[in-house]
Amino acid sequence: MRDPYDVLGVGRSASEAEVKRAYRKLAKQYHPDKHAGDKKAQAKFAEINSANEILGDKEKRAKFDRGEIDAEGKPRFQGFEGARGGQAGGFENIDPAVFEDILSSFGRGGGGGRTFRFASGPGGARTFQSGGGPGEDDLLRSVFGGFGGRARSGPAGAPGADLRGEIAVTLEDIASGRRPKVSLPTGKTVALTLPKGVADGQVIRLQGQGQPSLSGGAPGDALVTVRFVPHPLFKPEGSDLRLDLPVSLDEAVLGAKIAVPTLSGKVQVTVPPHSSSGRVLRLRGKGLPNAGGAGDLLVTPRIVLPESSDAELESLMKRRRDENPPSPRGPAFD
Repeated sequence: MRDPYDVLGVGRSASEAEVKRAYRKLAKQYHPDKHAGDKKAQAKFAEINSANEILGDKEKRAKFDRGEIDAEGKPRFQGFEGARGGQAGGFENIDPAVFEDILSSFGRGGGGGRTFRFASGPGGARTFQSGGGPGEDDLLRSVFGGFGGRARSGPAGAPGADLRGEIAVTLEDIASGRRPKVSLPTGKTVALTLPKGVADGQVIRLQGQGQPSLSGGAPGDALVTVRFVPHPLFKPEGSDLRLDLPVSLDEAVLGAKIAVPTLSGKVQVTVPPHSSSGRVLRLRGKGLPNAGGAGDLLVTPRIVLPESSDAELESLMKRRRDENPPSPRGPAFD
């Protein structure tokens, strides 16, 4: 998808109110009710909604501005902690104070000392002198690991370091049981099995897929954090999904049968007569998989009025108003 700022036509310094106004204007312009059968308009409407999913949410907008997620809301994969070849890990990610404490345990000075130089952030590089004492190389290898990652401490035979990373999955992936693939720093590609009822932010442990042990122990694990890709239509709540369904005023008053999208295809939904905005229609088993089968799809009708003037509708509403019907708000608002 294009840059969400470009999609909504706002600058990066735009306020929340400016983003909201731009979204509402474009959503009205490209709403499917105004472009029945126009696939380009429908695609544009979906793109607008996806852009608003990011810019209309403070946290997601901040993540996008920091480069942590892309224009589709997918986490930018930074690799596993401790990977080689410029990935996260290594001396650049070690706290200088911690590093200095480790080296001080050997004693400084003495013949054959070595110099370690590593980046410490915006201030540039810091340099520490090691004493080159007995056992230093073994300890440094056990602390920093063969990949530059964070190794576990312990006696000989201790396991290797764990690796951490993230993977973006779509709701369609979850619903279909598709196994997304994870490329590990070790060179392996693993098909990840998503457990029933997987949640956004859940960590899945791949045993034995981490860094090898430097002292003859078992390899570490790979810890993969699952991140849901924002969907233009559905919002997950546990294993349930929520969907806003645009309906016309006459459909809300008289009732209607409407084709509603699900993750497995469209189904017919009956909107009962006199359905107010906010009423929830439950489609059982049309949500995400869980331990008991699948969650539900919760469909909420949202009444959408015509954009252009409608003389007949306005005349009808005036007659209705003149009849002085009961207020829908109740006495608390009087």
